Amino acid sequence: MSDRKIIAILGATGAQGGGLARAILADPDRGFAVRALTRNPDSDAARALADAGAEVVKADVADPGSLKRAFEGAYGAYCVTFFWDHFSPEKEAQSIRNMAEAAKAAGLKHVIWSTLEDSRDFIPLDDDRMPTLQEKYKVPHFDEKGSGDAAFAELGVPTTYLLTTYYWDNLVHFGGHPQRGDDGRLVFVLPMGAEKLPGIAAEDIGKAAYGIFRKGDSMVGRRIGIAGEHLSGPEMAEALTRALDEPVSHFSPPFDVYRAFDFPGADDLGNMFQFYHDFNDHFRSTRSVETTRELNPDVQDFGAWLAANAAKMPVDPA
Repeated sequence: MSDRKIIAILGATGAQGGGLARAILADPDRGFAVRALTRNPDSDAARALADAGAEVVKADVADPGSLKRAFEGAYGAYCVTFFWDHFSPEKEAQSIRNMAEAAKAAGLKHVIWSTLEDSRDFIPLDDDRMPTLQEKYKVPHFDEKGSGDAAFAELGVPTTYLLTTYYWDNLVHFGGHPQRGDDGRLVFVLPMGAEKLPGIAAEDIGKAAYGIFRKGDSMVGRRIGIAGEHLSGPEMAEALTRALDEPVSHFSPPFDVYRAFDFPGADDLGNMFQFYHDFNDHFRSTRSVETTRELNPDVQDFGAWLAANAAKMPVDPA
């Protein structure tokens, strides 16, 4: 391992970080090594990474000391936050500062920061087209990430700002799969009207990140947006129809209706979808399938992802 560049990966047992860890471990060139950072080194996922050749280290974005120790001796790091663990933009902001300061202290040569837009740059807090949440945010899980970019820049951390997008994996893990209506027919809910949404397989985010690390210094300071395909709700429903071999219709509820749904974070996600919709030209133009393919030649489109994952969706039987 001493001859290889160590990448310290936050969220190594999760979606984005896990994809990066597996991409590095699967590379026969072995120019990089994985230091998998996790709050629970004894989890099944952490043990699987260790068995595959990763160095597993206990670390927590809320514990600056653990981050500084975990980053020591590494070449680079993949930095990501965990908003949905706590739903607190303030905790997210502190986590971002902790990661940036630890990266600076360790003298890392290349950091990839998984970020998003600050929606307040597009729709001010006093603009009533979209409700303000928690008094300070439009899309809370976006806004602190976007404003957190400055922490890396101000400290002079050599950073690539990776703009992610909607995970198709939400259809497997987070209730985004088609649901049966009262008539027994499958309905795919996506409040995007007819606008197209850039989407990607979570695994391909990690593979694209690995492509960035392999390109090295030329990527420092750049903002790179990624996507596997841009699709409308009706187009996704058509693909789901083929994959499930059963008709799936698309339903786009009004944003206010979606915000009122009875699940944690519905208001945040309702605002997110409105942001995707209302600023669609920006969101799509900053997430290029072609750029993604340059970084990860094997990036999947939605059909390929469905071929591998449709059977995992918890769709109620007819």
